This record gives sequence, structure tokens and C-alpha cells, in this order.
Amino acid sequence: MARGVAIGNPPGLRISVVVVVYESGPTLTECLAALRAQDLRDFETILVDNASSGGEAQAAAQADPTLILLENAANLGFAAAVNQGAARARGQWLALLNPDAFAEPAWLARLVAAAESNPQVHAFASRQLLAEDPTRLDGLGDVMALPGFPFRGGYTHRDPGPVEAGWVFSACGGAMLIERALFLAIGGLDERLFCYCEDVDLGYRLRLIGEPTLLVPDAVVRHVGSASSGGRRSDFAVFHGTRNRFWVFVKDTPPVLFWLTLPLHILATVMLFITHAMNGEIRAPMRGLAAGLRNIDVALAARREVQATRTATSWDIASAMTWNPFNLFLRRPFIQRRRTRPRAGA
Repeated sequence: MARGVAIGNPPGLRISVVVVVYESGPTLTECLAALRAQDLRDFETILVDNASSGGEAQAAAQADPTLILLENAANLGFAAAVNQGAARARGQWLALLNPDAFAEPAWLARLVAAAESNPQVHAFASRQLLAEDPTRLDGLGDVMALPGFPFRGGYTHRDPGPVEAGWVFSACGGAMLIERALFLAIGGLDERLFCYCEDVDLGYRLRLIGEPTLLVPDAVVRHVGSASSGGRRSDFAVFHGTRNRFWVFVKDTPPVLFWLTLPLHILATVMLFITHAMNGEIRAPMRGLAAGLRNIDVALAARREVQATRTATSWDIASAMTWNPFNLFLRRPFIQRRRTRPRAGA
């Protein structure tokens, strides 16, 4: 490991799967059925219900006593709920799975096999397909563009099949594996983000301490996501995505890289807002950016925490990003060959 944190192997199950439930409806039933059909059986499933009104998590736990159910009196957000599940978990590995993501039977087994084959790697991403059209990708890991704009690599592109495993900037929190001790050591997901971009922030913080993320292309899930609504995100999602993207840029970008890419970040933001305006959905992103600027002290406080533990240089981080603007505009995947483990300089 790149920093002085001991990653132990606590006794108990190998994997703890955490599923955050919020108004998940019937997709939760299919999600849990897919987990029960996993080839690998050495895992526990933890449901964290964020005060859903439909009672789907409670019904699932009543039907299957092996499920562990944590219930919140209010919606605490995805980040806080995952952290609750991680604190309750007993497994060496923590698998995060969205309630609208349906894992193929070999999903967990393939992730564990990748972990065993790469003992110096502690975070892994899955290959995600669109549930409504499995010939197309939901994502091949998360990509960070040089202007500080993250996106899900290959979203809606035709599925290329099991491509070569390689490094991605971060893992989508809807289907990933991370060593639980490492997850806890770096503070879990940032609850200040509430939801959206918290998985990118996690992957970025891992990068900053020299912990890369490996894509496991044969670990496959089918994800419903926003494609089922024609790809248009809700105002809630746009607001939080806009605010949190800005906060992650401020919080995580190393100093030299921050000042070099700030003009690019501003330009990319303006271009995105023009697109929002052309689509008649400018209020939510404007409110999101205003909230990010108004509460920039939140991001600055988080920045002091993160940069104090950083071992990676600006060049280490920049070299893990895509510099090709067409990759950002077209949402192309960006997977780096795994000939060597990405380094982190002092």
C-alpha cells in the first residue's frame, strides 16, 4: 500500500454486500434474487433503508431472514447509508450494489478472483450494461476528464464485450468492490455530498493516496438507471450533480493541477449550462452551482482534510485523466493498460 494504514483481514464472511434502498419499488426484488443466485456464496447482504414509503425493504427482510436490515427515520442520502452498512458489515470486502442493478451469477466470484490475482489492489469496478438493452453499456468505470468533469465511461455505447482489464479513474458506486478496512480508514463516502459524485470522490481520494481502481470486465451487472427515463435526469439529480461536481473539483484536485485546469473547468461548465438552457432545464444546474459557491467553505474544509494525506503528485493524477475532449463529449471509456501499477510520487 502507498500509505501507512494496515489493511487487516477481520474474521467472518468474505464479502458484505450493501444495498441502499430508497423508493426502489419492484427493482429491489430482482436485485435480491440475482444476489441469491450468485455462484459465490460466502457473503452477507445488508439493506439500508432511507425511509422509503413503500415498505419494500421491510417486506424483503421479512421474506428472507438472512438479510440484515438497517432502517433510517429519514432519507440520510446514499453516502451516509453506505457508511452505515460498512460499519455494520463483517466481511473483509465491501461490495456496493444499487437496488436497480442486477448482478450476473458470476459477479461476486469474478470480483473476488480479480482481488486474489491482484493482491496490491484494493478497489475494483464492474462492467455495467443497460438493463433495458444489454447490448449497450451503462458504464465501464468512471472517467475523469482533464477539466475536472467526471462521467461514466461508455454510457449508452454498444457493449464491446469483456475488454482487457485495466485501470479506471474510479468505480461507479452502483456496482463495485473495495476492501472494507481501507474504506473505513479513509472515512468512507463523504456524507457532505449526500448523493451523486460521492463514488467519484471516493475513487479520487483513493488515487490521491496511491490506491488505483481496476476494472474487472467479466464482472457484469445490468443497471436500470436513468436510461429508463430517456436519459433525462431529475431536477434533484441535476442539482446535486452540479453542486457536487464543483465541490469534488475544489476538494480533490492537487494544487498545481487545480490552477492549471480551473479555466478548463469554467469553460466546460459554461458549455454544459448552454446545453441545459437549450434543453429548457437551466434552473436546477443554476441552483446547484449557486449552492456550491454559497457553501464553498464545505469544499474548502474537505480540501484541507484530503490534501493533508495526499501522496500523489499533480502529474500522477493528470496522467490518470483523459485529455481528449471528444472522450468527454462522447462519453468514451478511458481504460489504461495494466502493465504496471500506477505510481504515486511524494
